[in-house]
Amino acid sequence: PPRPFFPPIGDPPPVMSVPSPVTLKEMLSLPALGVSPQFLTFNTVTLSSDKYICIREKTAAGQPQITIVDTSNPSQPIRRPLAADSALMNPVSKVMALRAGNQLQLFDFASRAKIKSFAATENIVYWAWVSPKVLGLVSPTAVYHWRADDATEPVKLFERHATLANAQIIDYIADESMDWFCLAGISAAEGGRVAGNLQLYCASKKVTQPIEGHAAAFHKLKLEGFDTTVFCFSSRTANSAKFHAIEVGYEKKPEGAPKYDKKQVAVYYPPEMPGDFPVALECSSKYAMAFLVTKMGYVHMYDLDTLTCLYMNRVTDTTMFATTQHSASGGLMGINRKGQVLALMINPQAVVPFVMNKLKNVELAIRIASRNGFPGAEALFETQFNEMFEEGNFRQAALIAAESPGGFLRTPATLQKFKAVPTEEGKPSNLLVYFQALLERGVLNKAEGLELGYQVVQVGRVQLLEKWIKEDKIECSEELGDLVKQSNPTLALAVYIKAKAHNKVIQSLIETGQTNKVAAYAKRVDLSANAMDLVQMASRYSPQAALELANSLNTQMVAMPSAKPASEHKAMFDMFMGRGMLQEATSYCLDNLKQDIADYGQLQTLCLEANLMNAPKVADAILQQDIWHHFDKPRVAMLCERAGLFQHALENYTDLADVKRVITNTHMIDPNVLLNYFGTLSPDDGVEVLEEVLRSNPKGNLNMCVRIGAKYTEQMGASNLMKVFSKVKIGEALYLYLGAVVNTSQDPEIHFKYIESSCKLQQWAELERVTRESNFYDPETVKNYLMEQKAKDPRPLINVCDRFGFVDELVKYMLKNGQKKFIEGYVQRVNPLRCPVVVGALLDLDTEPEFIQKLIMSVKNMVPVDELVTEVERRNSLKLLLPFLEARVGDGSTDTAVHSGLGKVYIECNINPEHFLDTNAYYDSRTVGAFCEKRDPYFAFAAYKRGKCDEELINVTNANSLFKEQAKYLVDRESPELWAKALSEENPYRKVIVDQVISSALLETKEPEKVSAAVKAFMAADLPQILMELLEKLVLQTSNSVFSRNKNLQNLLILTSMKSDKKRVMEYIRRLDNYDGDDVAQLAIGADLFEEAYAIYQRFEKFDEAMDVLLEHLKDFARAEEYAVKVDRPDVWTKLGEAQLTNGVISGGIQSLVRAKNPGPYKLVISAARQHATKEEYQIVVKFLKFA
Repeated sequence: PPRPFFPPIGDPPPVMSVPSPVTLKEMLSLPALGVSPQFLTFNTVTLSSDKYICIREKTAAGQPQITIVDTSNPSQPIRRPLAADSALMNPVSKVMALRAGNQLQLFDFASRAKIKSFAATENIVYWAWVSPKVLGLVSPTAVYHWRADDATEPVKLFERHATLANAQIIDYIADESMDWFCLAGISAAEGGRVAGNLQLYCASKKVTQPIEGHAAAFHKLKLEGFDTTVFCFSSRTANSAKFHAIEVGYEKKPEGAPKYDKKQVAVYYPPEMPGDFPVALECSSKYAMAFLVTKMGYVHMYDLDTLTCLYMNRVTDTTMFATTQHSASGGLMGINRKGQVLALMINPQAVVPFVMNKLKNVELAIRIASRNGFPGAEALFETQFNEMFEEGNFRQAALIAAESPGGFLRTPATLQKFKAVPTEEGKPSNLLVYFQALLERGVLNKAEGLELGYQVVQVGRVQLLEKWIKEDKIECSEELGDLVKQSNPTLALAVYIKAKAHNKVIQSLIETGQTNKVAAYAKRVDLSANAMDLVQMASRYSPQAALELANSLNTQMVAMPSAKPASEHKAMFDMFMGRGMLQEATSYCLDNLKQDIADYGQLQTLCLEANLMNAPKVADAILQQDIWHHFDKPRVAMLCERAGLFQHALENYTDLADVKRVITNTHMIDPNVLLNYFGTLSPDDGVEVLEEVLRSNPKGNLNMCVRIGAKYTEQMGASNLMKVFSKVKIGEALYLYLGAVVNTSQDPEIHFKYIESSCKLQQWAELERVTRESNFYDPETVKNYLMEQKAKDPRPLINVCDRFGFVDELVKYMLKNGQKKFIEGYVQRVNPLRCPVVVGALLDLDTEPEFIQKLIMSVKNMVPVDELVTEVERRNSLKLLLPFLEARVGDGSTDTAVHSGLGKVYIECNINPEHFLDTNAYYDSRTVGAFCEKRDPYFAFAAYKRGKCDEELINVTNANSLFKEQAKYLVDRESPELWAKALSEENPYRKVIVDQVISSALLETKEPEKVSAAVKAFMAADLPQILMELLEKLVLQTSNSVFSRNKNLQNLLILTSMKSDKKRVMEYIRRLDNYDGDDVAQLAIGADLFEEAYAIYQRFEKFDEAMDVLLEHLKDFARAEEYAVKVDRPDVWTKLGEAQLTNGVISGGIQSLVRAKNPGPYKLVISAARQHATKEEYQIVVKFLKFA
């Protein structure tokens, strides 16, 4: 395109009458603020908005720091020592995003507090604030969003496109709806060119689109009153340079809404700047304008409606590496390499004249003026408006007025002009046509909205206003709210809220019963309201509304000017009381004095006083809640006493005289309250007051005083309370008090006094219970006391004696007093388990046996037999138990104690004891055996034998020389442990026992297993001589074929002799005939008993083995040859021949092989001949080889 003529910076402007549409201004210089030029780079300076500039730099000492420049106060930059790889200020607040490596943190710079942090798992290569609440994070592979207003972690939004894989990310942006996003990156291309790539992403569709471009921006444009999102981007390739604009999100617009046509224009780059390309694109925050910034410092300004380039100039000779919107002017703000912060501001007064006169484009000037409200085209709009109006084209005239710059034609005069035109029959009024056109293009202003309100109210169609107000199509005003209030109070409230008519809003909320919303509204709009006036206003409508409003205002802290909280509440209380609203005043205090502090003491007192004098029940309810404690207690207590609220009077009086006076009104005080009240008194005061209560009405207050005394015994002291109750002239007073505490007290005095009182009052049942259950009285004292009193009921004494072991004394006491029946009752009904002790005591007292036997038989199935037998046995009276024990056995009892006791009786009385000991299966062998030891050792042996009581049996047989019986027991028991003990060297009776075992015990047994066990025991005890003697008797000297022919015994006898008496081995080999020949022969060889081994092999006809012994062990070739002749077996001759050849006996060996008729070992013959043969022997060898 042709380049508009604009001089570069530094050249004097040409003389022209048309001013520039933009103004360039240096806002500040960063080097002037102390920022070193080395830190003025894309990586160290960030610009999220025109509010803050953030620089990462280092001090002169090399310490890292963050510098924040507030552009509204640049002379006072904030510097903080902070090390980070990147820092970003929030666009609207002093919240800073910091990144160090993969550690991310949001930090409130104002309060110096960390908001949240996160450890990223990927490298963050770029980040940017896409909204005040969302931080965009770009990694090598994806884009994430991290919210600043909650505790969530970053959330992945989309994957990076392949076209951006190796690109340097320079920007990431989003539209206002946070549905469309664009990621921008640059990379090196051929010929030294810089290529640009964009990635456009839609979150709702989850669709991404790669675009060739360097810079991009989103802008919200109004098209015929409809919001339209326009996506702008610019690119420069090797062949072209373009600026594009396209609508996104059209599908979300209402049906019939206009669409922004896709547009593109060529971008002019001066020929002297061949390497220039776009680095930033910013859309105006106020106007439909876009600013394209290039690397070489050029700025192009475009009208977004037509995509016409309105301005182009080089504003800086160094690159602007950071740019943003300049919100105040609707222009551009940027930072260049020199550290200049430049503002390119739109001059609204010059844009339209510039387009008309410089660009010579009147139509464009009109469109720009209409869309942006720029002055300069008013005359053209007014002329067109008048022409359309005079032609009767009222709709077109209305549209011109709607699109007039700054709405200068939308005046009350225009309204009157449309209103004055007569309406044709059957057609809508021209005024409504005017309003309709305005509503299509935008929002009605105050005057228009009010006039439209008059029109719809007149025809009764207020609901139309509600629709337009909800759509923000009408500028609301207080007058409009007043107009619709009569018809629709709710709609009027909405109008007041939008018009910010705060007083009318509050009035409407009160009138419509929404007082609970007043405080919230006042706080939301930051209204400095006078709470008292608001409440007084509400009181005119309803006391309840006034109360609700007062509470709401207090909760939301809408305070009265210059008032402390306590005085504020008092003023509100006084206001309610001044209007005679006691109930509301009380409710207000209850709702707002929940914080029980001393400052509220006066108001607490006033509220209680008012209610005690006018509404005592309310005062009673307040005091029962126990929520206030800082009121004037004496004053309130006096008023409570006058009102008959003795309970509360008692709670608040502190003088003891007042307490004594009030507390006597027990009939008017809740017993539970009275009970708890004594817990607040000191112990001495409590005793004194309790005595006063008892004295005033002994009968009526006794039960209550007993409860009080029982609860506070520990505090007041049991002895003090017993004195108080003892003074009362009511016999059971002390008894009742003690009865109330005895079950929880551990004081022995209380327990004894209660026993004493119960006995005096003949409370036998309670006396029996406490003596049975209590663990805290002194049993000796109580026993003596009960015996002295000779109580008619014996149960208490029985309980004491039974529990604490005084049964002997109990029996003596009862016998002395002729109470045998009580003894029977104690044993039969109270504790049959004590029968043995009772029987022992009766025996000690020489009681007739018949009574004792009868007593035992009465509890025969419950009495502990062990103890009974012990007691009777100790007194040598076992015969007394014979009927009892036989009866138990006759009943089928298998109890060990019963049968053991019966055994003792039989033994003591000599009633066939042997039969019992041998046949009874239930007695305890140890018990009966021990009993028998002193009477008959043989009976003890029998008992121990039956129970296998090894240790006891050994002891009793040793002690009584019953060695034969012990030996037989050892053989029968077959216990290795028992044998080891009996055969131990430490046993002095070992020899006697061994003699008995050998001479009788083993010979009498018929079971080989027992013999085997005995033999093993002797072996384990290492007694070979004795073992040999034993085995000879069993094998050689007995007629019992079971043992004499027993292979194991024969083997054992031979083996034992090998170890202990080798001379006798040959004898045993010859005399015995049922041993294991092979095994015994091998053992004999191992013991160097070669002759014995040879004899065994001969006997068992083991020819080869016998020849082996002669040749290998005895090495007697002569005997070997004799043996071979004797048995004349080929295998024997072969073995002999081979041995002879091996030992050099050539001729003898060949002769043996010939006799064996075995030519097989010919190789051996050849080998032996070569080593040992003489000339004569060679002839024999030759003959053998021929034979072979």
